[in-house]
Amino acid sequence: MSVKIREEIVKTDFLIAGGGVAGLQAALTAAQKGIDVVVAEKADTRRSGCGANGNDHFACYIPECHGDDFEMCIRQIDQTIDGGPWQDPTMLRLWFSRSYEVVKIWESIGINMRPTGKWNFEGHSVPGNQKYHLKFDGHNQKPALTAAAKKHGAKIMNKTVVTDLLVNKEGRVTGALAVDISEDEPEIVVFQAKAVLIAAGAADRLYPGITPAYMFNDSGCPANTGDGHAMAYRAGARLANLEMAGGHAGPRYFARGGKGTWIGLTSDITGQCVTPYQDKPSRENGDIASDIWPGSYRDRMQAGAGPTYMNCTQTTDEDLDYMLHTAFVSEGIDSLTDNLAQNNIDLRKSMIEFGSYNIGLSTQGIDIDEHAMSSIPGLYAAGNVVGNVKGNLAGAAVLGLVAAEHAAEYVKTVDEEDVSDYPLIKERQALYTQIMERENGAYWKEAASTLQNIMNDYCGLTIRSESMLTAGLTYLRQLKSTALESLSAKDSHELMRVLEVLDLIDVGEPLFMMALNRKETRPPHKRADYTYTNMLLNGKFQTIEKHDGQVTMDFRSRF
Repeated sequence: MSVKIREEIVKTDFLIAGGGVAGLQAALTAAQKGIDVVVAEKADTRRSGCGANGNDHFACYIPECHGDDFEMCIRQIDQTIDGGPWQDPTMLRLWFSRSYEVVKIWESIGINMRPTGKWNFEGHSVPGNQKYHLKFDGHNQKPALTAAAKKHGAKIMNKTVVTDLLVNKEGRVTGALAVDISEDEPEIVVFQAKAVLIAAGAADRLYPGITPAYMFNDSGCPANTGDGHAMAYRAGARLANLEMAGGHAGPRYFARGGKGTWIGLTSDITGQCVTPYQDKPSRENGDIASDIWPGSYRDRMQAGAGPTYMNCTQTTDEDLDYMLHTAFVSEGIDSLTDNLAQNNIDLRKSMIEFGSYNIGLSTQGIDIDEHAMSSIPGLYAAGNVVGNVKGNLAGAAVLGLVAAEHAAEYVKTVDEEDVSDYPLIKERQALYTQIMERENGAYWKEAASTLQNIMNDYCGLTIRSESMLTAGLTYLRQLKSTALESLSAKDSHELMRVLEVLDLIDVGEPLFMMALNRKETRPPHKRADYTYTNMLLNGKFQTIEKHDGQVTMDFRSRF
């Protein structure tokens, strides 16, 4: 079956690849600015991305609550899950200073940011510091953002997977390619745009999950497979910090987010707390242990000190009821409550074993500036696809807003460019047709599981070395060659899965190269052959970019 190219090119001022929180906030802002906006989303914007199920913590600075000492607030937020050393201080100040704007926007479109009737800050903070994580009801955030964006004129194209960027001879982005997967037969869609925002989310499924036989048992969104990282890298954009892949933590074999929503203590098998942060459960503080040291559950098991538990046996009945029936619902993880009830587990009597899982790239990716623009003119990025900004939910929303503001001005400075004869269009059509016409090809899961094993065995978080990384990179490149020659698909859904695997391979390759190039130990990157930390690399990010097949890596100072 030859894959068709849609005859009509979709023309717009601003194309947004990904309809998660960052993409929808950008769509809403850009539409309000009066420019033409199209959102292309792999799934459905009403339930997609890391915020698909809901969220109940939004890191923000509200002067009436936190006072006028902004620098003190910056120092304190930098010690939380939304801060840390792997973001540029300038970018931290940017998203944190504008976070309250987004809070007010979200309130205005029907997201309940004050479910208790007042600003309520809980969890994700070091005891003794001010609290900056606003406890809100995010169960409807995706439908509300979708409705608001559409109300202001943004066009949303669901079941449309953006696969590649179109860049002209001067190096400016001029559009993108996508695949419409809404029907059994896929169709290539060509976008012509003056500016593009990549908001395609994290790179999950790069490493084995906690239950490898169930690939989509994931604490993030299983549809977020590094599409944005891969298309940006192939187009020549600069990426940052890929080798610092991280992980999540939560109930050991029941992968869900929301570790900061639990009201309990991180404890050993006897029920004794294993961290110094608090000695009794606190609804106000939560348990910061899994934020500061998400790999602790894996590390303790490997050291023979595990297993490690979330201990709610001392939590009050009032706080337990709030956690299970209010906080979990707002966070979008009430399936945990259902599971506990189905198995007659009483948290007053039983501890829940936690584990470290879902290694991947979340806030390791595209390097952007204060305008949210990448190293390619006209190409913006926001959300978990970005490599030098954190902020999680709040950072995604604010950088989506910032990207849209600057894109609205940028599109006035460039002319529309005809992309109909770009060679990449025909190249992708030929590749997709080959995949669809193979009668006895390999299934996508074969390549996916092989990739995950290579990443875990040769570039995992336990230990790395030059010999291991070199061998792994060789195997990865062999896998890519074999995958391109043998993978097949019988319908558009399977083609999407094949393209996800190919993108993940394209993300894994620069990750391997950056891990080889970082000749030191700097957790979570642990080298057996370079056990020391190179002080000359303090305060620096490693970057990588590829032009005309030539790869350049560098270490740049934080800005």
